[in-house]
Amino acid sequence: MARLALVVIARDEAAHIERLLRSVAPWVDDMLVLDTGSRDATPALAAACGARVAHFEWCDDFSAARNRALDLAGADWHLVLDADEWLVSGGEVLAALRAQSPDFVGSLALDDHFEGGSSRGRLSRLLPGHVRYAGRIHEQPQHRLPVRALEVQIGHDGYLPERLKAKQGRNLRLLQQDLAQHPEDAYLWYQLGKDAYVYEDYAAAEQAFERAAALPHPEGGWWLDLVPRRLFALKCLKRHAEGLALAEPELQRCGDSPDFFFALGDLLLDFAADSPAHAEALVPMIEDAWQRCLSLGERPDLPGAVAGRGSHLAAHNLALLMDATGRPDQAQALRHAYPAG
Repeated sequence: MARLALVVIARDEAAHIERLLRSVAPWVDDMLVLDTGSRDATPALAAACGARVAHFEWCDDFSAARNRALDLAGADWHLVLDADEWLVSGGEVLAALRAQSPDFVGSLALDDHFEGGSSRGRLSRLLPGHVRYAGRIHEQPQHRLPVRALEVQIGHDGYLPERLKAKQGRNLRLLQQDLAQHPEDAYLWYQLGKDAYVYEDYAAAEQAFERAAALPHPEGGWWLDLVPRRLFALKCLKRHAEGLALAEPELQRCGDSPDFFFALGDLLLDFAADSPAHAEALVPMIEDAWQRCLSLGERPDLPGAVAGRGSHLAAHNLALLMDATGRPDQAQALRHAYPAG
């Protein structure tokens, strides 16, 4: 029988560590919490929940901390989670790993909860015992193994306002250190832009996203998250023409993403509001973008997919547009077909 261990690095997570450990404890053989310098009760609470607690002197390197925790856990399978995450469902799938050879990496569904909504992505968090991480921040497991999507759902609330405030500046500093060493890494520029974006610094976000776009990058993956964020940032900066120029070549590459068309419709609407002379020409384009969202439907399998953009959020926007253009019956039919989530 293979052994499965939860592996966590944490600091000052007294408000959240018990939720994580209690959600996972019934399904694993061991829980290792590596404390990186807590000044609160995190270590004591983790121990009270049955975790082994070890200590690590923080060195501004998430991979170093994660790899030390993995070394100490020493299991056949490692479930790598953060203190602001918790197991929502799929415990039985995890428990069944004891009968499976650790010859693949498991991706888990991660639901990010933020103010006003949620998004879903998949992350490789179930690792064979020998796999280790690289990267000072936004670290990635290094392997050449097949990746299997597991029916395991994880919740995450680290993007709620109070959590973001507590972490502000930390990721920026580490990303800048990494970029000083790897200035041609498009993924790091994307993460730098994303960090600025979540703190609503859209000018800095656009600068970083533009740099990422100028470097070699994948056509799928995180690119499908970057493009809608960039469209939203350009809208907020009132750089509508640049947003349209960006969107045109992405119509094919992002054609399966309701988030892309939702952000495009949003940008076009703001353009129309700021430029009434163009509104008549823009309204059909706005409507088409949000209709495309509904045609595509929800796509939680795509990176950064925001719940509702392929259903009720797009329908809500369309209904408002139809009301404003004298089509109340169509608006009401949309609201009935796509009730608010």
